[in-house]
Amino acid sequence: MATTKQALGAYGEALAARHLIQGGMVLLDHNWRCPAGELDLVLRHGEVLVFCEVKTRRGLGQGTPLEAVGAQKLARLRRLAAQWIAAHGVHAPQVRIDLVGVLAPRGAAATIEHVAGVG
Repeated sequence: MATTKQALGAYGEALAARHLIQGGMVLLDHNWRCPAGELDLVLRHGEVLVFCEVKTRRGLGQGTPLEAVGAQKLARLRRLAAQWIAAHGVHAPQVRIDLVGVLAPRGAAATIEHVAGVG
């Protein structure tokens, strides 16, 4: 059984994926893992290959979900993106890293914030 934190993360990723797909993106991969870590979502937006990190929180007690992604995490996402590209042989004219923050308070509708091209 998944822990509460894992269940919340999976819920946020599902909401984020649906939001991005409704915005015109095509989901290529999700929860891709390698020894160096995990990519939450890999999508295509036109000719752009998008690697998306999703952060989900119940409240703002520790800041917004997007505040959880710092310089070290972005550097790791860039390395993971390069490994995904190498593993899948996918080439695109442009590659970008996006962040999606999901705020999912108990008993209220979730809100989604998408920031494109952070790294």
